[in-house]
Amino acid sequence: MILLRKAVWPLRELISSLQREESPLITDSTDVFLRDVYDHTIQIIDTVETLRDILSGLLDLYMTSISNRMNEVMKVLTIIATVFIPLTFIAGIYGMNFEYMPELHWRWSYPLLWLAMILMAGVMFIFFKRKQWL
Repeated sequence: MILLRKAVWPLRELISSLQREESPLITDSTDVFLRDVYDHTIQIIDTVETLRDILSGLLDLYMTSISNRMNEVMKVLTIIATVFIPLTFIAGIYGMNFEYMPELHWRWSYPLLWLAMILMAGVMFIFFKRKQWL
């Protein structure tokens, strides 16, 4: 569209100058045709401008669509990170080499830790589902 506009725009000025100038080569019968060509040139320029505006709107619509899709992906990734950050914190605490952590010597500490982590992830998942973020 830009190339077409650049090609047609100078024609308008050229035809207009041909109409204004008094030349022995341009007769009254030719002047009618020049006016017709000038009108067609103006119509083509208007059509090109309209099509350029439509293309600009379509490009904006496409960019908005891509942005919305990327926002959805970012939302899902954020929710996944939100679920795994507390679990990583708990795993990091119990992954340290401390000797004097009371729960390390309890018989049910390992299954309770798993239960707490699964429960925490499940509660967050249910919360996100109720908020309709997933």
